[in-house]
Amino acid sequence: MDGATRTVQIIGAPTDYGANRRGVDMGPSAIRYAGLADQLRQIGIDVVDGGDIPAPRAEERDPEAETLASGRAKFLRETRQVATRLADRVAETLAAGETPLVLGGDHSVAIGSVTGSARDARVGAVWFDAHGDFNTPATSPSGNVHGMPLAALLGVGEFDGVEWANAVGLDAENVALVGLRDVDADERRAIRDSPVTAFTMSDIDERGIPAVVDDALDVATVGTDGVHVSLDLDWLDPREAPGVGTPVRGGVTYREAHAALEAVAECDCLRSLELVEVNPILDEHNETAALATELAASALGKQIL
Repeated sequence: MDGATRTVQIIGAPTDYGANRRGVDMGPSAIRYAGLADQLRQIGIDVVDGGDIPAPRAEERDPEAETLASGRAKFLRETRQVATRLADRVAETLAAGETPLVLGGDHSVAIGSVTGSARDARVGAVWFDAHGDFNTPATSPSGNVHGMPLAALLGVGEFDGVEWANAVGLDAENVALVGLRDVDADERRAIRDSPVTAFTMSDIDERGIPAVVDDALDVATVGTDGVHVSLDLDWLDPREAPGVGTPVRGGVTYREAHAALEAVAECDCLRSLELVEVNPILDEHNETAALATELAASALGKQIL
């Protein structure tokens, strides 16, 4: 930041459209309650809490009210509404010289976060996640949009030409997935056929987190104006982050996660950040939300010394 004080605007997106296990709509409140603003202020960041994007309650809506050309995408109408509102807020935050920090909600909120961040700039994306998020309505086994946001942003399959879902300033060549360990068969083929770069947990085991994250950041920064970091808390092992909707054993450790986000801060390339899929109903003493606040601080510059 060249000596300037960074201002971070917190934007909540309390959605619960993308998962079979309810509760992630309470994630923004849980992360705030865990002391996010205080964590950031302690490292010299000015914090503005912009409140929450209006998000209709899932139980009050028809999940099949809106569809694409083919396939199934539940709560697509509500996802579109939230994504459009969130994209505007993210773009306005960046135009004001502030860094957007989006709190989900399920991972479908990334459609709004990234389209807003990439509206007036060329951006890269580093996607810390156990899952590929590369399904489409035709390939998704569940129809849950939280498994589709990256495909939506890149205009894959039925999302081709869907204006509200496509990030105009994001190219697949500048996308890096980090820590994959649970990918559907069709999704695996789509990722392999795509220009995106994917690093699995096996890559992290073999090469170590610093080398993998450095490579991911290299991918995301080539020719771009900044990087969007999307952090799904199920990227971590469930022993570290029990309060997530879709836990998968074998994730990164507490220290590996911090090292990864510290590398993001050292890159000095962070344009926008989101924390998603914290489910307080499944959590233990709000520890996953507390971990989310710590990782956000690491990404924004907190250092040991």
